[in-house]
Order: sequence, then structure tokens, then C-alpha cells
Amino acid sequence: MEIDSYVKARRAEIDRALDSFLPPAETQPATLHRAMRHSMFAGGKRLRPILTLAAVEACGGNPDHALPAGCAVECIHTYSLIHDDLPCMDDDDFRRGHPTCHKVYGEAIALLAGDALQPLAFELLLKSTPGQGYTPTDLVRELAQAASSRWLVGGQVMDLEAEGVSVSYDHLRNIHRGKTMAMLTVCLRLGGMCAGATDTQLAALTAFGQAAGLAFQIIDDILDVTQTSEQLGKTAGKDLTAEKTTYPSILGLPASRDEAHRLTHEAHTALEIFGPNGSHLRGLADHLLERRY
Repeated sequence: MEIDSYVKARRAEIDRALDSFLPPAETQPATLHRAMRHSMFAGGKRLRPILTLAAVEACGGNPDHALPAGCAVECIHTYSLIHDDLPCMDDDDFRRGHPTCHKVYGEAIALLAGDALQPLAFELLLKSTPGQGYTPTDLVRELAQAASSRWLVGGQVMDLEAEGVSVSYDHLRNIHRGKTMAMLTVCLRLGGMCAGATDTQLAALTAFGQAAGLAFQIIDDILDVTQTSEQLGKTAGKDLTAEKTTYPSILGLPASRDEAHRLTHEAHTALEIFGPNGSHLRGLADHLLERRY
């Protein structure tokens, strides 16, 4: 229950910040800014910025210094979802229980809304306060690399190319290292940088993010085949329809759950150096493991 209260409070704080950072809906061109806000405020969990703030806490820093950086990652995440839902990609009509951006505003405006969120992310990074030993350039480089062709975008390409093709377990992990793990890990690293993390602390946050990120994806794959569209807020069974290889399709459901538990334990182990300061990150790892949507 404590972590639920923490998530709820942080989500409200992040929503207020995002509302102030995004251009008002009436700012011209209003259609574009309404589309950006439509996707940004469609009920997201705010997991990534919450992880950023919890990482700052783990390193003994001030979470306020990292709030813009956490929101920057949320902008990149939301742009990727807008583009992911387009007819040329996953062609999804719903996201978080709401019509997707292109269903409301059309494909062209949805594409541009995603485009506009990308430079906003880097503008927000420059509003963050790096800790001792780090500069704004370090923050920009960190997010740019995670969102690049080698990680986020590259993972999406690998995911598309794997549709209808049988891939190995190692190849599947490589897809998800780019598509999912990299963006969860960068949240933690940005938080650490805003707290002036030592090399040892930053390495621990990275190890936590890598393990928790893969566990997150495994649970996502499990939910796609065990939950309804109403429960997920998006179309269930999309992986099967698109003939995608998933963890359950390779390992089966029981072994997939076991692997998610193993990775979560690995994530907990990475946090040992933080002691009590890492309690919220530990709680978030368990929260992700146990989620139902």
C-alpha cells in the first residue's frame, strides 16, 4: 500500500509539471497542441518519470532537480506510443482506454504531434539541474543515445522485422533491450546524474534498470495473452495477431513468470548499495511485477 500511495503522489506531481511544460491547448497551431495533450494526458502510468525521481532519492539527491528530466523521458515515451499506434506500425485504435491520437486527429497530425514531443524533451532536459560531476550536455547525450537507432528506434525496427518470423530467445531479448529496457534504464541514469551519482551508484542504477526493464516486458507479454482489452486499455492479443514471438510463446506462461521473478530479484540485488534510500525503487520493481495492466 505504501508504494501505491507513493506512485499516486508522484503521478499527480508529474502531471502538474507536464501540464506546465506542454504548450497550452489554445496555442497556435491549436490542433497540434491539442493532439500532443490528447496523448500525453490519456491516463499514462508515468512510470518512467517516477523511476527518475526514485533514482534521485536513492542517491540522496533532491527530486525537484530531476523533475524536468523525468518529464523529458515521458515526452519521448509518448511520441513513441503515438507513432507505434499508427496504421503503418501496430495500427491500434485504443491506448490507455482512449482513442489513439490518429483516430481523433488523423494520421498526419498524429505523426507531427509525435515529432513535436521529441524536441520538447531535449528542451526540458536543459531545465534540469545536473548534480556535481555532470553537465546538461551529459543529460542530453544520455537521452539521445537511448532514443536512437541503436536502442529505442532500432528495437522497434527489429520488432517489426520479427513479425511472422520465428526468432530465438536471445534475439527476442535483443529486441526488448532496445524497445523497452533502454528507456527504463535511461530514466534511472538521468535521475542518478541529477543527484551527482558516483560511478558505483550509476552502475547499480543501470543494472537495476536493465533487469527491471526486461521483467517489465515479460509481464507485458504475459498480460497481452491473459487480460482483456478493457483491462489493458488497449487491444489485447495484438502480439498473436501480428505473429510476434513473445516470452510466453517461447517459454510458456509459467516459465515466463519465473523469469520475471528472477529478473526482479536481480533488480533488488542491484539496489543493495543504496540501503534504505533505495526502498522506493525496490517497491516499484515489485509493483511492476505484480501489475495487471
